[in-house]
Amino acid sequence: ALKLSKLATNSDEIAKKAIYAAAEIVADKIKSNLEGVLSEEATGELVDSFGISKIDVDSNSDWNAKIGFDGYDSAGVPNQLKARVLESGSSRQPKRPFVKPAINATKTAAQAAMAKVIDEEIEKTMGGR
Repeated sequence: ALKLSKLATNSDEIAKKAIYAAAEIVADKIKSNLEGVLSEEATGELVDSFGISKIDVDSNSDWNAKIGFDGYDSAGVPNQLKARVLESGSSRQPKRPFVKPAINATKTAAQAAMAKVIDEEIEKTMGGR
């Protein structure tokens, strides 16, 4: 009963570790794909603006971490807009998707990473099965 109580007490921290483990896998692939679609003249500002947010709880009590772009480039253009144009294209620029392929490629690995972290944390808390 004490171990189950401890597990319940630590469940929020376990969830955060699992979410970050998955988010890192997806973010690394997105960043890699982004670097692959940028032109040689790119300043690197878009890549530098990319990251993972702090984990937060929404109105449904679900844990979330957002992966995305923050801020503006040196010309005052929002980095989120630049990323969206790369991903979806525009009337003047063909699309060069880098987010959707990364998500599709990492889904299974991200889920496995979350399961592994949860299993490891349960094992630490419960001290064996």
